Amino acid sequence: MRLELTQKLSLKLAPQLIQSLKMLQMPILKLEQVLRQELSVNPLLEEIEVQELELEQDKAATDLVAETPAKKDDEKIDWDEYLRDNEDYNYKEFKTGDGEEMPEFSVAGEKSLYEHLLEQLTYLKLTGDDIEIGEFIIGNIDEAGYLSCSIEELGEQLKVDPEKVERILIKIQRFDPPGVGARDLKESLLLQLRDRHIDNNLVYRIVEEHLESLDKKSFQQLSKSMGVSLERVQEAMEVIKGLSPRPAYGRFSRAAAAVVPDLIVDKVGDEWVISHNDRNIPQLRVNAGYKELLKRGNNTPKETKVYVREKLEQARWLLNAINQRRNTMIRVMHAIVTEQMEWFERGVEHLRPLTMEDIATIVEMNVATISRVSSDKYVQTPHGVFEIKYFFNSGVKMQDGEEVAKRSVKQLIEEIIAKEDAAKPLSDQEIFQMLTEKDIKIARRTVTKYREELKILPARFRRRAT
Repeated sequence: MRLELTQKLSLKLAPQLIQSLKMLQMPILKLEQVLRQELSVNPLLEEIEVQELELEQDKAATDLVAETPAKKDDEKIDWDEYLRDNEDYNYKEFKTGDGEEMPEFSVAGEKSLYEHLLEQLTYLKLTGDDIEIGEFIIGNIDEAGYLSCSIEELGEQLKVDPEKVERILIKIQRFDPPGVGARDLKESLLLQLRDRHIDNNLVYRIVEEHLESLDKKSFQQLSKSMGVSLERVQEAMEVIKGLSPRPAYGRFSRAAAAVVPDLIVDKVGDEWVISHNDRNIPQLRVNAGYKELLKRGNNTPKETKVYVREKLEQARWLLNAINQRRNTMIRVMHAIVTEQMEWFERGVEHLRPLTMEDIATIVEMNVATISRVSSDKYVQTPHGVFEIKYFFNSGVKMQDGEEVAKRSVKQLIEEIIAKEDAAKPLSDQEIFQMLTEKDIKIARRTVTKYREELKILPARFRRRAT
């Protein structure tokens, strides 16, 4: 009997938990759209006017000082637990007026690449850890469509076998847009060729065997080295030119002008203060007038009571989920600021190695939750606006044994190249030597890798007449 009760409880909890996780994944612009949509369809919700909101905030601050004990910094926030905090309304599956389950949030308009890939992930028959791995992989795909870290790094972050990550990545690499999820240009082009069902073996050979040397070899040299006619090489190159080196770039809503930070980190006196950006978010509350309908006894028709009660439950859940999203994001960002204090105090060159697993341990959440908080969301800092996942990266050892973040090394390479003599651009070997002088222990081929990841051309293509 006890087991049966537990099973029923889980079934009722699932739809709301799924919606809560979806809300956590939403960037702030999408959240604003969703809340305004809910405001338009649920009469139990109303927006608080600015003047009234200021009065309520003043009163809330007074009440907080007078009645509420201080919240402990180490208090655990649990997405499962918070749904159990309000038993009077959280254990019922929401229904619409015609008896159907409450629909998932959907908002018209452009999607980000992150949202587009997550939507496709729901169509795969994945369960348990595989879903979390899939979400984590998608959260590490950049706006050009490339996987921004290695399979080994993902496996280390998630504490799973890299082979398992590879298996899920292969599934994601079949998503739209073709070529997405690739680890380098060659893999992206091969994925695009597969998607187009190209049956020209010469095209595959050129991409697989000669891609790195295409900028050095003429078509005649390529024809000779591959033992095929010049005409066939030209035909194959036309196919390759039709592929995209950045398969997702420009297709999804990710323009810099549209970036709005979810969080704001600022220094007030000697303390770093983290706040949620509520500037454009409608401040909602339950309409007290409708609640009175439930207290009128026999004067209100039964159908009306049922409708109002259902909408009331939906409104309460929504308000609870909004607060939980805000609390979770601030809690995670607080841990990031603490761990990256040197970065906030001294500047971007002081970014230190940090993994999502590190933050998950500190805030007592799982890595998937940290991934949801950090993907496709931004934070405003004194040094500029950054994607939250910017603060997560592995390290490169220095000569003294300490580690510096890979992202900081990349930024240093970018700065070195920006200051070079345009008539005599620096080779990767020269950049390597300059980094060595700064006590950064890194291989020359790693300099090349980081330069390519920064989308910076080799020295011979950067040379300009002065």
